[in-house]
Amino acid sequence: MDRLIYTAMTGAKHVFMQQAGTANNLANASTIGFKAQEHRFRAVPVQSEAMPTRAFVVDASVSDVFDEGPSMFTGRNLDVAVQGRGWIAVQLPDGSEAYTRAGSLDVDETGQLKTKDGYTVLGDGGPLNIPPDNRVEIAPDGTVSIVPTFGTPNNANAIGRIKLVNPPENTLVRGGDGLFRQADGQPAPADEQVRLASGVLEGSNVNVTESMVNLISLARQFEMQIKMLQTADQNAQRADQLLSLNA
Repeated sequence: MDRLIYTAMTGAKHVFMQQAGTANNLANASTIGFKAQEHRFRAVPVQSEAMPTRAFVVDASVSDVFDEGPSMFTGRNLDVAVQGRGWIAVQLPDGSEAYTRAGSLDVDETGQLKTKDGYTVLGDGGPLNIPPDNRVEIAPDGTVSIVPTFGTPNNANAIGRIKLVNPPENTLVRGGDGLFRQADGQPAPADEQVRLASGVLEGSNVNVTESMVNLISLARQFEMQIKMLQTADQNAQRADQLLSLNA
């Protein structure tokens, strides 16, 4: 009896957790550069001095899906999308480095190039500063050039290059802010092979239809686990009745 309770109880708990993960994916279906998450379950035997007849269901791992999202043309000079594998390096308020594929950039009031979320975009030599009264152009290799909006037209001057990296995906961990970092906390080296597309944004790689179907399936699984617990309770009550009659 208790084996049924062990399996159903832990199964219901982790199905509920997977529902939360799938709901989070759906909530970010329109978030620029968002990467979906997958939950994987496995059975773990309960280790004790008794016979190993019981097992827990556990959420063995939460993995990130690094597939490329759809490209959306915007025509805006400060919108960029990473082509293929790679990341844009940004600086966090504590000075550490993180990585994103959300390439909707802006120039703040101090002239720094930042993401829409306010993170400073890093260049190969540090933050990139844009002088006032200039139009920004970003080349496929990440080179940032400025074109004065006055004086000699089309006189472009390169002021730096966006730091583009491509660390192994298995070394990246997602933070609570949605940005990725290297597991060892060290900054990744720049990769000259990473390329950007200007005037384009990468959309979320969440498959809305698949996630909706998965959410419905998880709801049915949760109901099944709860019914198993109710069945176990009913069986226990009937067993108690039989024992009391025999007594």
